[in-house]
Amino acid sequence: QVQLVESGGGLVQPGGSLRLSCAASGTIPSINIMAWYRQAPGKQREWVARVGTSGGARYADSVMGRFTISKDSAKNTVDLEMHSLKVEDSAVYFCNVVLWRGDAFWGKGTLVTVST
Repeated sequence: QVQLVESGGGLVQPGGSLRLSCAASGTIPSINIMAWYRQAPGKQREWVARVGTSGGARYADSVMGRFTISKDSAKNTVDLEMHSLKVEDSAVYFCNVVLWRGDAFWGKGTLVTVST
C-alpha cells in the first residue's frame, strides 16, 4: 500500500503564492505518474497538473503559467508551487499517484483558501 500525505495548504490573499507538498510512504512499487487534483465545494474533482517518470509536466489550462509541479523520485515526493493565486483556485488539493501496474492512490487533501 502507498500512503500519501499532503501539506502546505492555508489561507492566502489573491495574487499570493503557496507551495504544496506530497510525500509517499509505505511499500512503493514503481511510480508512473504523480499528479495534483483539486475539488472546490459543490464541484467535481478536477485534474490540475501531472508529472511522469521522464519529468515531463502537463497542466490544466486554468493553471498554466501560474503553477509548477515538480517531483523528487528519490524521496517519492511531489510539490505544487502556486503563484498568482485567484479566488477560484480555492479548493481541497489532492495528491495522486499512479503506479506502472495501474494502481492509483490518493491523499486526504489539503485545503487552499484564496480570499481577502
